[in-house]
Amino acid sequence: MNSVYAALGPTIFETMSGLAAETGAINLGQAFPEVDGPLDVREAAAQAVLDGPNQYPPMRGLPALREAVADHYAAQQGIKLDWKTEVTITSGATEALAAALLAVIEPGDEVVLFEPMYDSYLPMVRRSGGIAKIVRLAPPHWRIDEAQLAAAVSGKTKAIVICTPGNPSSNLFSAEDLALVARYASKSDAVVISDEVWEHVVFDGRTHESMLKHLRDRTIKIGSAGKMFSMTGWKVGFACAAPRLTELFAKAHQFLTFTTAPSLQKAVAYGLRKPAAHFAEVRAAFERGRDRLDCGLKQAGYATLSADGAYFLTVDLAASGIAANDLDFALRCVKDAKIAVIPYSAFYAKPDAPALVRLCFAKTDATLDQALERLVAARRLFV
Repeated sequence: MNSVYAALGPTIFETMSGLAAETGAINLGQAFPEVDGPLDVREAAAQAVLDGPNQYPPMRGLPALREAVADHYAAQQGIKLDWKTEVTITSGATEALAAALLAVIEPGDEVVLFEPMYDSYLPMVRRSGGIAKIVRLAPPHWRIDEAQLAAAVSGKTKAIVICTPGNPSSNLFSAEDLALVARYASKSDAVVISDEVWEHVVFDGRTHESMLKHLRDRTIKIGSAGKMFSMTGWKVGFACAAPRLTELFAKAHQFLTFTTAPSLQKAVAYGLRKPAAHFAEVRAAFERGRDRLDCGLKQAGYATLSADGAYFLTVDLAASGIAANDLDFALRCVKDAKIAVIPYSAFYAKPDAPALVRLCFAKTDATLDQALERLVAARRLFV
């Protein structure tokens, strides 16, 4: 048995979603929108299944989709990519993260991770034989501390993994943060693996800043159609990098999933050519959900942190007057108040995480209003 996987228990998402189903709780834990994505994109996928072909598409992805990815990023973010040599289609962003790590690091290499972090990063690094060097970000602003980064980076550093907008923290790294990472990656001859799956979910007039603009030849940028089109089950991802990195990345990808359903690729290519107004409307809808939940939580006596991107609100338990750790709070919420949330300790390497919980607001108004009623009841369990 592989020791990395043997040591892992069920993920917190599996645990909380399972408890939510068992207890009939409202699930603000696992990050999926309550309403499926655009009908025309779904219809394009259905028609592509009927029209075929349904056999192996090219390993690096359908040319039509790779070209659409390049055109989309040029129009939306001002990033110029050669679709033939700098874009690979993957079976979701998690597969892209795995391929990137397998392509870049060898046993004994060091990888810098920022916590709180998406829960797959650390097991992936360890399974690849890498040694994780953790840099902790501090709430409420989650900025990168240069002294901590300098201490984590060494001559053995081969990769730095970042996530912007952040999961679970919902922060956006500033241009200064990204420039700092770029400088240390260059000094250590490392590659930056930039998880940018929430790039279209940014709020309050902010714009997404891609790591590719700061370190063009040393960055693997990862995107997700599932996040872009609010269909998280589709598992279509994009990896964008300079030709040298793309060649290496594709070799790792070919021995993981090799390729991705051609019908979904065709539909995503269609969807990526939707006008900018479509993506703005989706952002606005999520922003309204954020504000609705945030306002209700504050009225109920909860203290929340700023949510600049992604679709998560963070509740600060201590500042809310709740003397409980995050896991105890989450378990009592789902069992006694019938509302599922995610404890932040799932996103930390050591059991000394701050007392914070994450709530997903990508839900209908009716669900959010009912969730608020249960969160009011949950707070009474502790204060």
